[in-house]
Amino acid sequence: MENVRDPREHINEEPRHDLMDVVAGFGGMLGFMVVVFAVAVIVKFVIS
Repeated sequence: MENVRDPREHINEEPRHDLMDVVAGFGGMLGFMVVVFAVAVIVKFVIS
């Protein structure tokens, strides 16, 4: 491994599925924001 910049010698040690990472991140953030929104609506309802 003399030439570390040669892409042919790169070993993909940890394969990833980028689309599933994006979907999981988007879904997780969406779920978190839905919970925050629901709590905000409940707090506003209790205050008024």
